[in-house]
Amino acid sequence: MAAEGSFKSTVRVSITNFLDSGSIVAGSAGLTLWTSHFGLSSFAVGLLGALSANAFGAAIGALIGGTLSDKFGRKVIYTYDMLVYMVGTILVMFAANFPMLLIGFLITGLAVGAGVPASWTYISETSDDDARAKNIGVSQFAWSLGPAVIYTLAVLLSPLGLFGNRILFGFLTIVAFIAWNLQKGLGESKAWEAEKQHEQASGHKQHPYRTLFSNHTSVKWLFFLIGVYMFWNLVAGAMGFFMPYVYETAGGISTSQADILQAVLWILTALATYFGFAKFGDKVNHRIFFFVGAAMAAASWVVLTFVGMQQSWSLWAFVILWGISAGIGAQAWYALWATELFPTQFRAGSQGVMFFVVRASAGVWSIIFPTVLSSLGFTVAGICMIVLLIVSLVIGTIWTPQTKDKSLEEITLEQYGPEFVDGQATDQDMTDSTSKGSTGVNISGHVSLPRTGSTK
Repeated sequence: MAAEGSFKSTVRVSITNFLDSGSIVAGSAGLTLWTSHFGLSSFAVGLLGALSANAFGAAIGALIGGTLSDKFGRKVIYTYDMLVYMVGTILVMFAANFPMLLIGFLITGLAVGAGVPASWTYISETSDDDARAKNIGVSQFAWSLGPAVIYTLAVLLSPLGLFGNRILFGFLTIVAFIAWNLQKGLGESKAWEAEKQHEQASGHKQHPYRTLFSNHTSVKWLFFLIGVYMFWNLVAGAMGFFMPYVYETAGGISTSQADILQAVLWILTALATYFGFAKFGDKVNHRIFFFVGAAMAAASWVVLTFVGMQQSWSLWAFVILWGISAGIGAQAWYALWATELFPTQFRAGSQGVMFFVVRASAGVWSIIFPTVLSSLGFTVAGICMIVLLIVSLVIGTIWTPQTKDKSLEEITLEQYGPEFVDGQATDQDMTDSTSKGSTGVNISGHVSLPRTGSTK
């Protein structure tokens, strides 16, 4: 299934991930400056976070982008998505008032959300069977490189104040323009083309969302992946947008010092992603690998919450533990598993649904978090973060799917049966397979019926 030059296409597509995280932290790095400039209330600050690429903006965009990607192809997203992104970043760059800033954040978020399901799906569908984690790791490397670059630039541009933050969004606009030029020349996914050719030949039009929500196996994987990713992302999302704000308000650290800490954290994340997940994700036991990253994430917040930010060693321990864990943790595994555990006909759409739930929940938390921090104090906020991370750890460790060393066709065959391979599913197939129990697969990914063969 893998296309020639898949690594090159992976690099092109991965720029979307760079722009996703880059837009989140560019807003984060300037949050205190925008707050001061426009005299924003705590609610307005929370609203910015909620409607940005960090939350509701991306959530709505993912729901739209996932649907379009399954219906019209992965390529359609790469033809137009970055143009929308540029409109958003330009609005932020020239924002003259709060509504203009808010609309810019929202449009940028919509574009980011639309691109994510398409990018992870395209990468997985064009990767060799023994290189999916590697290529997904490359996309996650780009995602972690975004904050590392943006925070470094933020430190360099900090003497310019708010104008420096405007320059950051100008930089993102330029990168988006480059990405648009590179991505619009991508070929279509062969798996998606095969699926559509079958639909045309059979005359049967799929109803992917009806199948997604009524099929026993797909529903279980939806709950599993949302559990792994949502609880982790509530912490990571708040950190991505509010961590400098937390450093400055709860820790008494200057803006430039906060940006340095975040830059180092994200550099470590980038290194851990490339030299950890991308190098070993196709080779080692997935359950153990996931557990190590999840445990480090929880440990980082235990240190920060109960030791505090007044000790420099605790700050650096937090940065090191979280930085490494974010590279080998929940988001990388979610990106891999979400593309493996659903058939081609709703592979992107299922991600859109899950991403919507995950980022929408982050949006609610983004509105609540500043109030929790200011009203109840950092310790209470930190304990909430620890609990969320432990929930993600438990779900991911107990029910780790067994997809290592298998092709997407083999995984689909095991999970859903032969009628879902190569676009063979019909509504009647779905009903029959559910009633007959051919989706009788436990959530750990072990098939309860004998395999009928391999399409590899």
